[in-house]
Amino acid sequence: MDQILNKVGSYWLGQKANKEINSVGDDINSLGSSIEGGAKWLVNKLKGKMQKPLPELLKEYDLPVGIFPRDATNYEFNEETGKLTVYIPSVCEVGYKDSSVLRFSTMVTGYLEKGKLVDIEGIKTKVIVWVKVTCISSEKSKVSFTAGVKKSRSRDAYEVLRDGIGIDKF
Repeated sequence: MDQILNKVGSYWLGQKANKEINSVGDDINSLGSSIEGGAKWLVNKLKGKMQKPLPELLKEYDLPVGIFPRDATNYEFNEETGKLTVYIPSVCEVGYKDSSVLRFSTMVTGYLEKGKLVDIEGIKTKVIVWVKVTCISSEKSKVSFTAGVKKSRSRDAYEVLRDGIGIDKF
């Protein structure tokens, strides 16, 4: 009788352990669909889905690699729709070598097309007052920022990754 109970108990424990292990895998998968930003990136990494670094993605779409702050490394990009969401650890400002300044929220969204990022949410630039940037486009040696009016700047000012300086509010 003891041998039968041991076998039944072992079988039951083995089945229970398999269910728990499968449950953990399902939890990780569902976690990936419900978590924002860096954690989602980590889940994708654990699942074996690696994406290229943000500067490489920008270069592939003919935009300067230094548009975003250096610590903006986590992002989501939907190739079908072109939607790009970039996660930045904290609200910050970045100064560029042409003396321009961009202010970034903790999440920047837009639609990536060849040579431009359009319908942007989460970036401002200073034009007497802080103004929302709605489009960034690149043509040869110029980068244009649309913030109410279109302003062209030298592209080489945005080719180097720079650190953001923390600020209190976007």
